[in-house]
Amino acid sequence: MELAEAASWYETHQPGLASRFLQEIDQARHAIQSRPLSFPRLANTAVDLEIRRALLPRFPYALVFLELQTEIRVLAVAHAKRHPDYWLNRLQAT
Repeated sequence: MELAEAASWYETHQPGLASRFLQEIDQARHAIQSRPLSFPRLANTAVDLEIRRALLPRFPYALVFLELQTEIRVLAVAHAKRHPDYWLNRLQAT
């Protein structure tokens, strides 16, 4: 939902910008999959949880993800300047 809303917002402000945004999201996903430990852990989260954040280079968004034993789960496509911890309630569902 966040991803679709952000892409829609970018497209309404400049045609083609949503495509560039989604390309950066895809590049970040691939980087997370290939080298998850290269992204910093989030401060103020439980020590036993490997919650990390991958910032997008050209957009004010980050992929917040949790590294589990068998998978990497993206918790949020979070705007870097708005309500940074709104996604914390999603940890209960993991």
